Order: sequence, then structure tokens, then C-alpha cells
Amino acid sequence: MDRILFGDNQFFGVNHMSEDKARSQAMRFRDTQAIVDVLDIAYDQGINTFMCTTHDRISEICEHIRTNSGRYPDFKFYPCMPYAHKYADAVTELGMLGALKKFAPGSMLGTAFRGGVAAVKKDAIGLMKLLVDAEMKVFEGLNVEVVFLQNIVTDLMLGLNMKQLFVAFSQHIRERYGAEAGFITMNLPLLIEFLEECGIEDPIICSSINKIGFRMNPSQEACEAVLREKSFRPIAMSVLASGAVPPDEALEYVCGFENVRSILFGASTASHIKHTKRLIETYLHGS
Repeated sequence: MDRILFGDNQFFGVNHMSEDKARSQAMRFRDTQAIVDVLDIAYDQGINTFMCTTHDRISEICEHIRTNSGRYPDFKFYPCMPYAHKYADAVTELGMLGALKKFAPGSMLGTAFRGGVAAVKKDAIGLMKLLVDAEMKVFEGLNVEVVFLQNIVTDLMLGLNMKQLFVAFSQHIRERYGAEAGFITMNLPLLIEFLEECGIEDPIICSSINKIGFRMNPSQEACEAVLREKSFRPIAMSVLASGAVPPDEALEYVCGFENVRSILFGASTASHIKHTKRLIETYLHGS
């Protein structure tokens, strides 16, 4: 994995500290070209990996990269799925079976209509594969090295002790897409212990890692202990704690953990992208 990953929160109105800023960003990036312009800045700075949700508008970005492949020979996608709002909206609008029809057509849909939603629940692994394949269609022909399970599903499955689904997801991503599975979580210590029990070795886990403990559960101390003691491939997100920590302090702290493989950040201006990249490289080289 690359040491520096570029995220997409800023493009789709996600800001954990300020709703006003989130709305402003959503308006700024309502045109896909505005997103492409920022991705071009990051790419020209040597940031080749775009870690993104499967938001509906990502398909437009994928098509742009495919159409202009000569411009982006090293561009990589790290899809994160599912995009929960998309499914929630579909269930609200269409009902459970209607949402299944939209996102997972095929034999599983027939099962649903014959036996109801309860029948689908009996083959959760089959449904998971159908939904993953539906989400992955937009990335066809593009360079995908890691596919992440979003924290809303990771942590739900973790709470329900669904070991078989974790293993099946990892196997499906590897066998069908030649990629590795990654997991986003809001509880790093619990997940790493659980994945060990599942037999998933050296997992890729993306979690909040920042100087003030923002979204580090169950505690900052517990997460730090795991980073020092456990064998896995951590990706640090929320490193700036949504702007609560100055970039210099934030990146010095994160880069102090020698086993942090990658740092994920989002930015919307050339100056912020260049400055953040320079700080990461400075502290990584100094560590």
C-alpha cells in the first residue's frame, strides 16, 4: 500500500465537526469536474491512491479515469462499501424487497420473492457477494488493490459475532477481484482481536488515530497499545480530528507509530494537499 492515501469526505459534504462546512463543500463539489480538478492536484503531487465510498457520483470519476487512462497510469482506487445512505434511501423509498431488486438482481431476488426476507437471511453470504459485485461494477477495468468494508457494517458484524461473513468477504475479494480485503472500524482493539479469532492474518484495518483521541474507541490508550503490540497493517484516518489538531502536531503524533502503514487524509485545496503531504514525508523520514 502507498503511505499516503487521498479520501473523499470533502467531496460529498462529510465533516464531523461542522455542518456548515459540510454544506459548503457539498455545494462546491456538486460539479464532477471540481472533484476531478482536486484529484489531479493530488495525483500530480504523487498521491496515486483514492480511497472512496461507493457514492453514486463515484461512477463519474471512474469513467473519467478510464477514458483518460494515459493521464493516470498509476491511479488506484480503494473502494469502501457499502455506502449506507444509498441503501437506507432505497429501503425507505422502495421497501426491503424493492431495494434488493435494485441492488442485487438475480437468483437471490427470486429467493426473496418466494420465501420472503427471512429466506435471504439464511444465505447472508450469498447476498453479501451479490451486493459486493453490484458495488464493484463501476470499478471494472480500473486498478483496485484493496476493497474496504465500511465501519457501519464492520462494527455491526463484529457486534453480532458474524465470523463467517468476515472470512467470506475476505475470500470473495481475493478470489474474484485479485485484491485484499480491508476493514474500517470505530473499535480497533476489539476488531483486531476478532479478526485473529477468524484466522485473518495481518489484516488491513483503517481506524481513527489522532493526538486527542477523537473517535478512538474504547479509549485512546487502548488503541495506542494495539498499535504498538499487534501485528497488522494499520491505516490512520481522522488524523487531524476534523481540524481540531494542527497539522504539524497531528502528523508528528501519527508518524510516531512505526507500524502505521498508511495515512488517509482529505483536502480540497492545492495548498492543503501539498502542505499535508510534505509534513507526512518529513515525519516519516525522521522516524
